Amino acid sequence: GEAGTVSFSSDAKKEITQKKLTKPCCIRAACYGIACFAKYFDARGLVLQTELSYVAQYAQKMFARCGVAGTIEEKSRASGAVYEFAVKEEDEVVRLHALFETTGRESSLQIDPAMMNCQGCISAYISAAFLCGGTATDPQKEYNLEFLSVRTNMMKDFEALLAEHEFAPHRTRRKGMNLVYVKASDHVEDLLTFMGASSASLKLMDEKVYKSLRNQTNRRTNCDTANLGKTALASASAMKAIRYLQAEGALAALSEPLREAAEKRLAQPDVSLALLAASFEPPISKSGLSHRIKKLEEVALQMQTRKAEKIQNG
Repeated sequence: GEAGTVSFSSDAKKEITQKKLTKPCCIRAACYGIACFAKYFDARGLVLQTELSYVAQYAQKMFARCGVAGTIEEKSRASGAVYEFAVKEEDEVVRLHALFETTGRESSLQIDPAMMNCQGCISAYISAAFLCGGTATDPQKEYNLEFLSVRTNMMKDFEALLAEHEFAPHRTRRKGMNLVYVKASDHVEDLLTFMGASSASLKLMDEKVYKSLRNQTNRRTNCDTANLGKTALASASAMKAIRYLQAEGALAALSEPLREAAEKRLAQPDVSLALLAASFEPPISKSGLSHRIKKLEEVALQMQTRKAEKIQNG
């Protein structure tokens, strides 16, 4: 079981480290995520310990792009190798704190919103948090993404940040650690996609489909089929509404977010809502997309009603 978790989690992390960050603000946000979830980040500098060599290399590369040089050391432990990324050199520590406008003498670390300037920054920050302090459970067992840290105030902020982006997080304590986790499969899929691990997200969706089919075969009940039917009906009614708006030439008059949702749905009529939401640039949450599609249906209905009234009143 453990092996499954490790491989799913490390595959997701590998995919995130391969994502290209181009904007300086996003690169700094990634570094900030690493600092917040590092083993220590204070007046002495910064130390991150990880079992994944490519996470240490990612940290080194991101900080280098912000002008802060750090070293990587491999240490052997009974459990296997540990890679330690460290910024300890005096001048580098000065640059490190200048980068985040910190002193290293803060009594407790809180997430500074000024470190996040755009949607890309938030994705970069959460991704780095996952690389340094997160795990994803093997989807064959359950759907769960966890973030661990000893820093209590920061984790309250981190929970709020995830909640603000509709990932429905929970916070608890385990063995003296603060734990923030996301567990409904839809939210886990959305969060993986948001962090840039879309293959991991797809793998999770496949696993879910496979599970539900397996359960159907085991139970032979109608309720799953009814749910699948419901989804298909919902998707068909959305398509009908969007096609109606298109035929009426009304798409151009819609707001940008609604028009984009309509065009994406028309282009990919059979894709699941979660995948469609992931195809936005930047990705939006599934609930955000479903909200836009409901709006489109309302607009279509209003137009039809008005048209009918016109005909009646001749």
